[in-house]
Amino acid sequence: MIIRDIIQILEAFAPPPYQESYDNAGLLFGNAGTEVKGVLLTLDATEAVLDEALEKGCNLVIAHHPIVFSGLKKINGNNYVERVAIKAIKNDIAVYAAHTNLDNVRGGVSAMMAAQLGLEQTKVLAPKRELLCKLFTFAPVADAEIVRAALFAAGAGHIGKYSECSFYHDGTGTFKGQADTDPYVGKPGERHLEPETKIEVIFPAYLEAQVVRALLQHHPYEEVAYDIIQLENEYNEVGSGLIGTLPEAMEEMDFLRMVKERFRTGCVRYTPLRGKPVKKVAVCGGAGSFLLKKARSAGADAYVSADFKYHEFFDAENQLIIADVGHFESEQFAVDLFYHILTENFRNFAPLKSTINTNPVNYL
Repeated sequence: MIIRDIIQILEAFAPPPYQESYDNAGLLFGNAGTEVKGVLLTLDATEAVLDEALEKGCNLVIAHHPIVFSGLKKINGNNYVERVAIKAIKNDIAVYAAHTNLDNVRGGVSAMMAAQLGLEQTKVLAPKRELLCKLFTFAPVADAEIVRAALFAAGAGHIGKYSECSFYHDGTGTFKGQADTDPYVGKPGERHLEPETKIEVIFPAYLEAQVVRALLQHHPYEEVAYDIIQLENEYNEVGSGLIGTLPEAMEEMDFLRMVKERFRTGCVRYTPLRGKPVKKVAVCGGAGSFLLKKARSAGADAYVSADFKYHEFFDAENQLIIADVGHFESEQFAVDLFYHILTENFRNFAPLKSTINTNPVNYL
């Protein structure tokens, strides 16, 4: 097994195009063609984590946070980022990061937070737009099912929890081939009328090349007519945060105590209590203040996230409780998510979870 095999599995779950524009997810150090000797999973690829990888014989570190976030102009070892880069390169340790792409997928970091709280009926809090495309194509009636099946196999036709979604209707297509053509039906130089099926399917934009390739490979025509348009629709499977409901409503302090226990944090910073039960809860891993208005408008009774600034606590407007558990604490379960993805796909391979606590924040 090589590093590329592992990357393909991770990126099938959290596609790189779903990362934010400012992010730097992906293979940061190393060659994707290198044979994997061992994998170490962590939240942060620090110097101590790389030392642990060396000690345990791991030549691939998979982290949630990219150690290289902005461009490196010099690598002299003057800060921890440069020292990690030097150590990784000198010791042939590859470092891969899945960051905001892992945050934005439906089953990502926020889903792990929701699971810790036992939230039910969850949905993406802030779905992203302009991530979907629609394909229109036309196939002979007798070949329409072959084309549809190929498009579905390539990843088209998924809407929420449904697959193989399409629309089609029959009509008549016309074409006239030139003298040097070899048409599937009809004769060169003569206009041909052919009973055809118009097929419509949607697909994630990043799969366009794969979907078009499947179309061209399985369509019988010499020249395939198709149109692709970008949709403005929200993509409910991709976006920031999740919102769901607790199995039973809880008193506010009981809920906050549960949050403190489940997220194993030394401190929960929270806004004034409202004197109302907590039933509907929003969550977001990492710095989540940008979703506060979304959580409020969605009717959340509480919002569990991290890194709120002083004045942002006022923005709760006594409409919900902000529960700030800390950045590390909100994302710590990303390691468990990595482990689950890899062990589900590589049954004879066991990645290791780092034993290093990379949280730079301590509580007294």
